[in-house]
Amino acid sequence: MEAEIKSPKATQDKTEPRVDSDSQKFKLRTKNVDVFYDDFQAINDITLDIVENSITAFIGPSGCGKSTFLRLFNRMNDYIDGFWMNGDVLMDEKDIYDPSVNVEKLRKTVGMVFQKPNPFPKSIYENVAYGLRIQNIKDEDFIEERVIQSLEQTTLYSEVEGNLDKQALSLSGGQQQRLCMARALAVQPSVLLMDEPTSALDPISSGKIEDLISELKQEYTIVIVTHNMQQAGRVSDNTAFLYMGSLVEYGDTQKIFTNPEKDRTQNYITGRFG
Repeated sequence: MEAEIKSPKATQDKTEPRVDSDSQKFKLRTKNVDVFYDDFQAINDITLDIVENSITAFIGPSGCGKSTFLRLFNRMNDYIDGFWMNGDVLMDEKDIYDPSVNVEKLRKTVGMVFQKPNPFPKSIYENVAYGLRIQNIKDEDFIEERVIQSLEQTTLYSEVEGNLDKQALSLSGGQQQRLCMARALAVQPSVLLMDEPTSALDPISSGKIEDLISELKQEYTIVIVTHNMQQAGRVSDNTAFLYMGSLVEYGDTQKIFTNPEKDRTQNYITGRFG
């Protein structure tokens, strides 16, 4: 189902939370974005800029709109009945909701890793190769190269080398999540979206994923939704705090966690609600 796109509404001039940047390039931008599911408003007038080759964390209590906002960047909300929106969502300054945009091509450049590992019931090799095959790539040498490179990027290759024909479902939970990350990276996206990627994992596996996320920002723009305040503080460069569908505060992660401007942010960070 394609999204029903409404004309942007008129908004009053106001100061929006932004990341200060004189020389950094913005990879993703939203301008006065509202999101609705039928008559329910899930996102309220959010303007936000995400710096290229950075890690941005979305934090906030359950049901505050974090995942809905994340899914705007690969148009996954299009599949939800009743979805419609106002405003602009830009990647490399191009409106990804313009009617001329090829959504399938867009999703090749915006990878997604979900909360629970979701490997296919195929071999490790074919899981990683999947995205390339559905692009109708026939060059087996190229596919093998991308599979190995992607597994190496996710530090999984050394653990599965020689067993690439093994069933992916036989891997541990942490390995499965890294496999799903490798599957997303194989098609060479420029953006990687991660929706609570460690919430179903043990602390050791979570630590490996966090280390991996920090390394991957050299090549990708990463946006992560997390309920884990410590994780957001460890891995992200910038943090956006959402509450009841609105952006309360956005900026440098260290500042957000140590000296936030808004009382509501301070109360959430210190565990007074949420």
